[in-house]
Amino acid sequence: MQVQKDKVVIIDYTLRNDNGDILDQSAPDAPLAYLHGHNNLIPGLEAELAGKGQGDEIEAHIAPADAYGEYNDNLIEVVPRKMFQGVDEIEPGMQFHAQTGQGVQVVTVKAVDDDNVTIDGNHALAGETLHFNVTIKEVRDASQEELDHGHVHGPGGHHH
Repeated sequence: MQVQKDKVVIIDYTLRNDNGDILDQSAPDAPLAYLHGHNNLIPGLEAELAGKGQGDEIEAHIAPADAYGEYNDNLIEVVPRKMFQGVDEIEPGMQFHAQTGQGVQVVTVKAVDDDNVTIDGNHALAGETLHFNVTIKEVRDASQEELDHGHVHGPGGHHH
């Protein structure tokens, strides 16, 4: 069975950056299961997996435009510290959910001084070329419930 829209695909993967550092990987006994064609993976990786089958091993190099986008300097903003009411300690590297015109967005604190906090709305991997090594463990038909919900249920999926 081939990887295509509405199939459940179960993969083992390792994600590295340009330096070869491992950024993310599936656990040895816990592969990732996703519903293909439902925006559950970055577009570039879905495109690389399409048409492949069980047992295939893929090495994919995904450019930023097909991953988490280019780094956008306009997403860096200095906001008044008082916007973080109830947070005693604000330190660089902390992440918060912010309500924006595009919905909820994760922002990362870049710098803090007495009055202001510099936040960055870019995804942590924006501007990065992503290097995946993927082994396709299984491809199966999705259940109607999985199709209705747009994601996988059961092992490796959202609902355990």
